[in-house]
Order: sequence, then C-alpha cells, then structure tokens
Amino acid sequence: MSSDRQRSAPAQGRQKSSTPGTDAKRAQILSTAERLFHAQGYAHTTMEQIVRELGVTKPYVYYYFRNKQEIFETLSWAPTVECFTSMDFADGDPRPAHEKVMAGLERLIRATIAGYPAAFFPYREPQVYRPEYMAAQKRIANHFYERLCSLLEQGRAEGSFDFDDTRVTAQAACSLPGFLYNWYRPDGRMPPEAMVQQLTRLAGRVLGLRAPLGKPSD
Repeated sequence: MSSDRQRSAPAQGRQKSSTPGTDAKRAQILSTAERLFHAQGYAHTTMEQIVRELGVTKPYVYYYFRNKQEIFETLSWAPTVECFTSMDFADGDPRPAHEKVMAGLERLIRATIAGYPAAFFPYREPQVYRPEYMAAQKRIANHFYERLCSLLEQGRAEGSFDFDDTRVTAQAACSLPGFLYNWYRPDGRMPPEAMVQQLTRLAGRVLGLRAPLGKPSD
C-alpha cells in the first residue's frame, strides 16, 4: 500500500487549494466540530450548531466541507492514519524485530491518546461511517496487521517473544489502546505519557517479551 493512499483524507467541500489561511480556518471548523461530536454524539450534533459555535455563516463551513459526515470522517481519518502506520519503519532500520514491535506499539498507543477524542469516534459510533470510508480504514488496518504479524513471527523465531497464535496475539496487544475509549480521560489520575509507558509495558507482557528492552524509540 502506498503512503499516498494511506494518507488520503476524505474529499473536502468546494475548496480547490490549500494555503496557511485556509488551513487555519479548516482547523478551526474541525476543532469546534470535534468538541460538539464528543459532547453530544454524531446524531445530536447539527451543522447549524457547528455554524453557531463558530460564529460564521453556513456557506463559510460548506466551502470547506460538504456536510457533517465529511467533517466527522475527516476528524477520524487523521488519527486512523497515525495509528495504523505506526509499524512503518525505514527499509534500512537496523533494529531487531522485537525492538521495532515495541517501538511501533508505543507509537500506536501514543497516537491513540494524542488523538483524543477524535481517535475514539470509530469505536464509539462505528455505524456512522460510509462504506467507502470503512473500506479505506480496513485497507490501512490490514497494512498495519500484516507488518505487525510479520515482525512478531520474526521476533519469535529469534527467541524474543513467547506466544502461540500470531494474529490473536497481535489483536490482543492492540486491544489495550483499542479499549481506551471506554475509560480514558486526559485529566485522569495518570498523566498521558505515564499511561503510554504503562500500556506499552502491558503490551510487552501480552506478547511474551523475553528480550531485554530499554525505552522504545522511533
């Protein structure tokens, strides 16, 4: 899968080109909509509310986004790409497989937490997305799991991991950030970075990590 396809966001209203000014306006729309979607849910958030919160006109918003669905999917797509490309490493990366796995899982967990709350929208309201969006999400998720499973099997062959079924183990490890939407709050008792490190260590236990490991790095 090409990186261009992975990073292709949904179509964007009538806007033809991007400038620093238009990027800032789009970001403001997305930030306002994200807050409303998080507080009220997709069904109970309207374009009228988004427009009113922004203090602008409807044509202003429709210039950048065709409809509420496009805003919601655009918000969801950025953290989706960030999460599901976390196992992408340079061809010449010399690290052993187990270090890449742990570095990638740390990036996945950090991207999930950093993407709050939009990163959690697909878990909270999966029924909202168009089939085309879900197909794109499935492609990039498959890309992620192919890379992760390959690295896991390589690491097991090298004696760095102890597990049975590769796919089950991969999904179990990734369920740690996957279920954050049920309980995570940025203002909780554990700071975000401490949460990243805690969940990364737990993921290592799920994988049966045997090899000594320092702090994973990109």
